[in-house]
Amino acid sequence: MRVTYNEIINFVKPYYEDKDIMHNMWHIELVKKKIDQIISISNYDINYENLILAMYFHGFIYSDEDKIKEWLLKNKFTKKEIENIAKIAWESQRSEVPETIEGKILHDAHVLEGGKNYLVVKTLITGSLRGQNLKETLKYMKNNVLDKNKCYLNETIPLCNEMNQYTNTFYEELLKGIRNEFKCGDYS
Repeated sequence: MRVTYNEIINFVKPYYEDKDIMHNMWHIELVKKKIDQIISISNYDINYENLILAMYFHGFIYSDEDKIKEWLLKNKFTKKEIENIAKIAWESQRSEVPETIEGKILHDAHVLEGGKNYLVVKTLITGSLRGQNLKETLKYMKNNVLDKNKCYLNETIPLCNEMNQYTNTFYEELLKGIRNEFKCGDYS
């Protein structure tokens, strides 16, 4: 890498300090582990440096793209490299359909970051941090999480399918338990 990990961390850390516990630097570490896992079970010809930089930037590319590009330019990256790194970072967003192989790896690592249990935990914690009650969080889960995750690599598609199935089952069992055990109101 042309820049050290310390230089990268020093640049990105302020952008993650005010993020919630599911989107801070720990989130970046989980995504990095998943990237390395995907790479270890595949045989893609990738630009690892661009992929890792995009990973660090993916959590604030949408708000501070100009600052990212300025930092990369200061660190002697060419305009073409900078545009590629930005593209990969954008491709990691869950709503995007990635085109580059690096973007597919980052996107899929972002989707699968902590495994099938993690998606449920992340949804519940994030809902709580938003100030939602359980009913609101479950509505969010139904509308924005269930069957909404998609992966693009042959190696990750089965993992994503398993995660989606697990999340759907968890959701249905939780609703059933709430309705049957506590005779609560409508949680659908």
